Amino acid sequence: MAAAGLLSLCLVSALAFSSCSLSLASHQRDADRVARLPGQPESSSVSQFAGYVMMNKRHGRALFYWVFEAQTPPEEKPLLLWLNGGPDCSSLGYGAASELGPLRVIREGTALKFNEYAWDKEANLLFLESPVGAGFSYTNTSSDLDKLNDDFVAEDAYSFLVNWLQRFPEYKDREFYIAGESYAGHYVPQLVALVSERNKEKKGKAYINIKGFIVGNPVTNDYYDSKGLAEYAWSHAVVSDEVYSRIKKYCDFKISNWSDDCNAAMNIVYGQYREIDMYNIYAPRCLLNQSSASSANRAFFVNDQFRRRTRMFSGYDPCYSSYAEDYFNKQEVQKAFHANFLLPGKWHACSDLIQNYYNFSVSSVLPIYSKLIKAGLRVWLYSGDADGWVPVIDSRYCVEALGLPIKTQWQPWYPGPGIWGTFFKKGLKKVNSKKGADLENFQKGHLPPIQRTGGAKFFSRPLPRASSRFLFVKRPLTRPRGHPACWAGGRFPSPYISPHLSLNSYFIQQKSGKKEREERKRRSPVHTSVWRYIFREGYL
Repeated sequence: MAAAGLLSLCLVSALAFSSCSLSLASHQRDADRVARLPGQPESSSVSQFAGYVMMNKRHGRALFYWVFEAQTPPEEKPLLLWLNGGPDCSSLGYGAASELGPLRVIREGTALKFNEYAWDKEANLLFLESPVGAGFSYTNTSSDLDKLNDDFVAEDAYSFLVNWLQRFPEYKDREFYIAGESYAGHYVPQLVALVSERNKEKKGKAYINIKGFIVGNPVTNDYYDSKGLAEYAWSHAVVSDEVYSRIKKYCDFKISNWSDDCNAAMNIVYGQYREIDMYNIYAPRCLLNQSSASSANRAFFVNDQFRRRTRMFSGYDPCYSSYAEDYFNKQEVQKAFHANFLLPGKWHACSDLIQNYYNFSVSSVLPIYSKLIKAGLRVWLYSGDADGWVPVIDSRYCVEALGLPIKTQWQPWYPGPGIWGTFFKKGLKKVNSKKGADLENFQKGHLPPIQRTGGAKFFSRPLPRASSRFLFVKRPLTRPRGHPACWAGGRFPSPYISPHLSLNSYFIQQKSGKKEREERKRRSPVHTSVWRYIFREGYL
């Protein structure tokens, strides 16, 4: 009898604790709701939350997030975490407010506008400022900065996810994807691998329903990244034949063999890139001087020629980070965000502090790719072909190194008004059916979602169901009339990226059904030539 009473007491206590935890989580969630930001246009379709998740109370270390519910219906859409790279750059200033979020900062940082190419049409978007020290994320313990490396960042991001999902329990069973660009080419697969490992260890407790990941212009492998950077600079006429010959003579691109002669040759490459925008070699440079992200590429005047060239690139504005800094440094914005506006110094799009402390200890994440692909996770790797910093050539080398079997050889792909699977269409003669196409629709740099128009809406399509059958696709895009080949790879057919379709990407292709094939027969092709391989681990 006493045992029964004790059991009842334990059950009541457990239920009370559970109820208390849910109530606390609900209270924290409500406290994080952002009704409206300064300068935000009115709309009932933007449901957003922002705030901190504490990583270590003793150290006073907290990471800042900003989340948008999908437009309709959010309860049926997956959750996607976006991480920017650097490794010191803000996912708010870039990913959320300049690239794929529903609200973009306008010129001079005075207000926000709606982004018609936002990914929230098909996913709930979670932006995390990571690592600690990026953006509004902070620590009160300076020794935390000494620990900054890929493992530390992954552990913090995983702890963030576990705690954030307790605050937002409606997402616990949702399909979950992680995406990012640049140095997030390290962050993303490492975090996915950690989530997968912890899922096995905890056997249901704190389980995260990870399904796949996306990486854009990703830093992946030191050897291929350096080799690709040099080859790209020469193949795109940034450096002379003489300089490239010196690079080939003195550089084997292995860190252990890096020589003074190689360093001198590569410094010529970087010197040439200072004259143009290294992150988008066909675009104008930013001529504003306040952005922490563009300090290496600044000029100190603004003129009409710059404004004309900016308009030529249909929505690409190289000063986006400057506008973000203007906006996020407004105290009324920080208060509306629930950010800690008492932090010392200004909010920066990228933090030199992290760059100075970060320990770059991982030379390649390709083994992680192989492991995750074999585990059945979907992966999509895409590259803008105008990026000189992490060029498409890097991605090509890296994906080839995975040794995945080719399923279908090079073919053109015509993205039309229908679903994303239209690149199964054939008909080579139609590739050049439109003469004199504006090249702005085909040029993408280091941050493809920043550029809009052209094929952007192609990526605003629904995700395939998890139960659908996929093939792994590698599809470099080429330009009409002799322009350099774009190139791409990946395994996750995301509809969300807003590139000019000068993307190169690997991703899983869903097989077409009868309805889709009939729809494509009625559709006129868009003038975009995309070459692809279709392959899948274990498929052949």
